[in-house]
Amino acid sequence: MQIYLPIAEMSVTAESIFFLSAFVGFLSGIFGVGGGFMTTPFLIFLGIPPSIAVGTQASQLVASSTTGVLGHFRSGNVDVKMGLVMLFGGISGSFVGIGIFKLLQFWGQIDFAVSVLYIVLLGSIGVLMLVESVSKFFIKSSPVRKEFNKKKVSPFVHKLPYKMRFPRSKLYISALLPGGIGFIGGVLASVLGIGGGFILVPAMIYFLGMPILLVAGTSLFQIIFTAATATILHATLNHTVDIILAFILIAGGVVGAQLGLVFARFVKGNHARVVLAILILVVCFRLCADLFIPPENVYSTVVAL
Repeated sequence: MQIYLPIAEMSVTAESIFFLSAFVGFLSGIFGVGGGFMTTPFLIFLGIPPSIAVGTQASQLVASSTTGVLGHFRSGNVDVKMGLVMLFGGISGSFVGIGIFKLLQFWGQIDFAVSVLYIVLLGSIGVLMLVESVSKFFIKSSPVRKEFNKKKVSPFVHKLPYKMRFPRSKLYISALLPGGIGFIGGVLASVLGIGGGFILVPAMIYFLGMPILLVAGTSLFQIIFTAATATILHATLNHTVDIILAFILIAGGVVGAQLGLVFARFVKGNHARVVLAILILVVCFRLCADLFIPPENVYSTVVAL
């Protein structure tokens, strides 16, 4: 069924968008990743302008994060105070990211910049994940005997000013650190339309020293409002949020995630990570090909109606 996307100003097959988002949701359910960094490249492959893909993906991020955080709230695995401090930095980062996005859009380089940033992002994630996963087949890792939050943090962290107490995480650290981590998440949400969990979660564990059980829920909690801010700014300032496209992406993502959770129990962890790493690298190479290999028809006389 062909539908018209008013903001993207193009017609697409609704089934292709739905199955695309369901596939990404399926991967999210199996591998436990957000999947946002995969949705935007796939939308670009379908012909959606990168700027529209980024803005619309930010709106989908609100829905997926809300769904994910509800379970963590029920389990009591959300440090609300820490999340609010990160949210302050996240909203600030959203405004800065939107400014960068707007500037690139003004220069006419936003599509090129998004593609290049995704190539760097996916290439880095894919290579690191593949090296780590393959090495585990040959190197037997020793069991972890202590929790991450008991690991000593850098002395520099202890010297930072504006310290706050976070009773839920049992931490007494500078508010600048979680605020800075949230700021990075806000920039990523605005410029690339992703939550940045693959950066935020390790930073919260190793830099903040948070208990690992609280990290995922707290990260999702602040991403909801950070992504919502980015979505509103994209819609009002850049006009790059296509609501029809967003609804299809959300519906497909929910269905795919539920199917992925069912199949996750049959998948071995390390083998799954290798498959995901290879898939990420394939997407990265496809983006490189689309960006650097000249098309067969450089010029077209077709007039869009």
